[in-house]
Amino acid sequence: MDLGIKGKRALVCASSKGLGRGCAEALAEAGVNLVMNARGAEALEATAQHIRDTYGVEVVTVATDVTTEAGQAEVLQAAGDVDILVTNAGGPPPGMWSDWERDDVIKALDSNMLTPIALMKALLPSMMEKGWGRVVNITSQSVKAPIPVLGLSNSARAGLTGYVAGTSRQVAPHGVTINNLQPGIHATDRATSLDQGVSSAEGISMEDAKARREATIPARRYGTSMEFGRTCAFMCSQHAGFMVGQNILLDGGATNSTM
Repeated sequence: MDLGIKGKRALVCASSKGLGRGCAEALAEAGVNLVMNARGAEALEATAQHIRDTYGVEVVTVATDVTTEAGQAEVLQAAGDVDILVTNAGGPPPGMWSDWERDDVIKALDSNMLTPIALMKALLPSMMEKGWGRVVNITSQSVKAPIPVLGLSNSARAGLTGYVAGTSRQVAPHGVTINNLQPGIHATDRATSLDQGVSSAEGISMEDAKARREATIPARRYGTSMEFGRTCAFMCSQHAGFMVGQNILLDGGATNSTM
């Protein structure tokens, strides 16, 4: 399917690896030029060069911490008037409610709620002026069904979801859509970290920890970054202009919910 976005320009955050990389690659596959951001310069540039060589699109890299004001200013300067924004950030650490202090909560909000909001506030006006734009926020299945050990993620991402619910309907008349993509477990460093936590806590092998988690997923496997990325690319396409303020769950059926 031709997504109809060849020649558009996208800012993709946290895109050197994992789900962000999957989104960047899928957009490049559709002919979209990229501004890629991540903290680690070496991994970011390696991924960017792979995308340039494979898909022949223009790729600008910005190695900075986008959760800081200085990092946001740097990324936004490079982004200019992009047509597409994909926000993404690693999830806060797991733990119990009794483990966290105020600073831990603020850090989670900065990363998973306030940074996406700041980027949207900066980039939406130019999209609205052009009469076309796409925003996809990578959130989590925990917004749909909270995960007890991920309380920081549950709360921060739920706050972003509430913000998008209202804002998306305000910008839709201008041809701009905002939606959220909710990943379940995918084969990324995040999944490895979670499996390692189970392995260490319960004294079982990583293979057993992964197998146990896979058994809770009806698809009986972890997702891949490219199938996630291609879902994101469709949400950024010309064909998704009637999708407004939605939360698209991509979890292999793991979240037991009717809606």
